[in-house]
Amino acid sequence: MQASSPVGTATHKKTLWKVIGASSLGTLIEWYDFYIFGSLAIVISTKFFPPDNPTAAFLSTLATFAAGFVVRPFGALFFGRLGDIIGRKYTFMVTLLVMGLATCAIGLVPGYETIGFAAPVIVLVLRLLQGLALGGEYGGAATYVAEYSEPGKRGYRTSWIQTTATFGLFISLAVIMLTKNSMSAEAFDEWGWRLPFLISSVMVVVSYFIRRNMDESPLFKKAKSEGKTSANPLRESFGKKYNFKFVLLALFGATMGQGVIWYTGQFYALSFLQSVCRVDFDQTNYIIGAALLAGTGFFVFFGWLSDKVGRKPIMLAGMLLAILTYRPIFDRIYQLTDVANKQELVDAYASHQYVEMHGETGDSLRVTTMEHFYADGSVRTVVQTETKTAGETAFSAPVANAHVHVGSSAFASLVLLVFVLVLYVTMVYGPIAAFLVEMFPVRIRYTSMSLPYHIGNGIFGGLLPAVATYLVAKAQFANSLEKPYLEGLWYPIIIAVVSFIIGLLYLKNKNQNVQ
Repeated sequence: MQASSPVGTATHKKTLWKVIGASSLGTLIEWYDFYIFGSLAIVISTKFFPPDNPTAAFLSTLATFAAGFVVRPFGALFFGRLGDIIGRKYTFMVTLLVMGLATCAIGLVPGYETIGFAAPVIVLVLRLLQGLALGGEYGGAATYVAEYSEPGKRGYRTSWIQTTATFGLFISLAVIMLTKNSMSAEAFDEWGWRLPFLISSVMVVVSYFIRRNMDESPLFKKAKSEGKTSANPLRESFGKKYNFKFVLLALFGATMGQGVIWYTGQFYALSFLQSVCRVDFDQTNYIIGAALLAGTGFFVFFGWLSDKVGRKPIMLAGMLLAILTYRPIFDRIYQLTDVANKQELVDAYASHQYVEMHGETGDSLRVTTMEHFYADGSVRTVVQTETKTAGETAFSAPVANAHVHVGSSAFASLVLLVFVLVLYVTMVYGPIAAFLVEMFPVRIRYTSMSLPYHIGNGIFGGLLPAVATYLVAKAQFANSLEKPYLEGLWYPIIIAVVSFIIGLLYLKNKNQNVQ
């Protein structure tokens, strides 16, 4: 690569798009690896955790998912330091390999029924490795692209990196659906769910060889050749009052609010549809996938727009819109899926039952499926299971599991509502990479920008699905609120309010030069 070509020349632009493509592909794969766990949270909860309490198992799975976010700041510190000392390229090659190996290993871990409590422990360790790797990946990719970009187009160029997070989630959902639809439900539940984890290994190998042929960032090479790199990026970033002030401002005035809006619009929307609204697993993935596909281009649009009007007004507008509209939007989502609001077609009711005998143990399993049909095309399916051990005369008390497959009109409305949530995500997330890169000098940039980004997203954002689900479960148990299903939204709303106020008062709306 001719990394030293003058900025603005045809050669430089060609090199720049290669840099963006290679960086984005690797980052997309890392997000895919990271998201596949969350996308399969409901399935994983039945494999790696005790099956006697489904709610506790699901919360444990979300907590394990969140653990990967919690350690991201430590990955940012470790790999950020390496990136500011050794270089951007080699550091995020290592993060790619760590992430890929951890993801593949999750697909190979035996289930709880095979190795007991060792299963969730091993999965937790692998999840922590994923978090550490992602903590080093994003800062490297964003810094790398920004340091290649020409002044005045940094928001546009780095916004392509921002699309990878949403595309990673979209691809994870697509791979799950393709895998699920290519086999029987029993096969997917037994072993097919492991394939999306194992597929990652192929993508990682391809991305590794692409990245291996990339050159180092020209600004970092120049700083290193002139002896201007930092010998101790951690101390310089966080031990000096002046630099540390900007780290705190980046965290509390931008990335904290951006993090909760991002995960509300993507992950909590998915969790809310599945665990609160009880919408069919496949249909929720189609809803989220369609909204993500429709909204992804707006990352680039708002990144481009931030080059024109500044990063601050776009990010703060996204926060404010979310604060004002989250509760009405999620309430509408709930109402669209609640069969209490639909007219049931009583004559169309259907039910069937079968009994499965286990010859080796003599146990019996009786499964009753009941389908309720509604005028808008929705179908509510209740699956009731009862067991009878050998020698017993009666089946156990029934355990029921219900889900709703919404009609076409409600489906379209849900896609539109989730699209609006994704639009807020693109507003706060599209300009954030350029904003963070511009706050810090080359010598400590990788370290300084990575920490506030991964605390804002890893801690405040990553904890959101678990915290919000817990708040909803607690409110429903208390049974004292009119709309307990909305209680989980107080977490992102309060965090976003604090971040909005700090950003409004202290952020400067000025796109800095990167040197």
